[in-house]
Amino acid sequence: MQSVGTWWMWTGFFGFVLVMILLDLFAFGGRRAHRVSMREAAGWSLVWIAVAALFGGLLWFWLDAEQGREIANARTLEYATGYLMEKALAVDNVFVWLMLFSAFAVPAEYQRRVLIYGVFGAIVMRTGMILAGAWLIERFHWLLYLFGAFLLFTGVRMLLGSAHESRIEDNRVLRWMRGHLRITEQLQGERFLVVRDGLRWLTPLAVVLLLVEVSDLIFAVDSVPAIFAITTDPFIVLTSNIFAILGLRAMYFLLAGVADRFWLLKYGLALVLMFVGIKMLIVEWFKIPTLVSLAVVAALVAGSMLLSLKLTPPVKEPTPVG
Repeated sequence: MQSVGTWWMWTGFFGFVLVMILLDLFAFGGRRAHRVSMREAAGWSLVWIAVAALFGGLLWFWLDAEQGREIANARTLEYATGYLMEKALAVDNVFVWLMLFSAFAVPAEYQRRVLIYGVFGAIVMRTGMILAGAWLIERFHWLLYLFGAFLLFTGVRMLLGSAHESRIEDNRVLRWMRGHLRITEQLQGERFLVVRDGLRWLTPLAVVLLLVEVSDLIFAVDSVPAIFAITTDPFIVLTSNIFAILGLRAMYFLLAGVADRFWLLKYGLALVLMFVGIKMLIVEWFKIPTLVSLAVVAALVAGSMLLSLKLTPPVKEPTPVG
């Protein structure tokens, strides 16, 4: 599949991602338990947005010099649209993470470390899924229509409120872990594993980490096909997706205290998936311009957030872990 990414661009990008993850783990307080403040979360959110924007600018200048203004404008716009869409769809992860941390009573100072490893796992999974998806689409173009139908169905399901509504204790992965693995009753600080009588036990923090990874895998099934509606260039798909994920942890701590106020956002995201699904299904007869896609995604996300602030949400009963 033709791509604007050269071997050195792929190598440089993966090297940058690896360096940032290592710095997060060993230099930026990743090994020290602490509560992430709103100020710290806002600062890191701005940093990641700035880094993603800088990458987009560098991509445009390089493409403009090497392949011409038309290609530069088209690919950079695809990158920006894909980044915005993946950033918006990733908000669903935030709501699930909030539910998991609340249900397992994980203190705020331990959440950061869980999400560092969670984001790393998400990057590995997304990279594999994107490269596999690009390979499949190159050989079986009709898969785009299958992806479109799936996204449209998923969007309608979310809009009707039947997606992601089950209680945590009904989760099949959690039930399997409780039935087959040794899990301690209480948290053991930031430790994921402890040894008792020569046997290794998982802690509840490890269970939360595994559920975080599973939730991202589930959401990736929605978001990865969606990005292929914007572009099929593997380099643009991967970079826009990974940059959105890199800033996801900071976005979680930024939204953690106000997530309940944006109660209509899930409906906005459902409409985004429906729009993208329709875009993929009609591409043979009518190709929606990338700039229009960018405007529609931005309007749906911003509109649902503004309506959330103006309208009163319905009262929901909490569902603690049994």
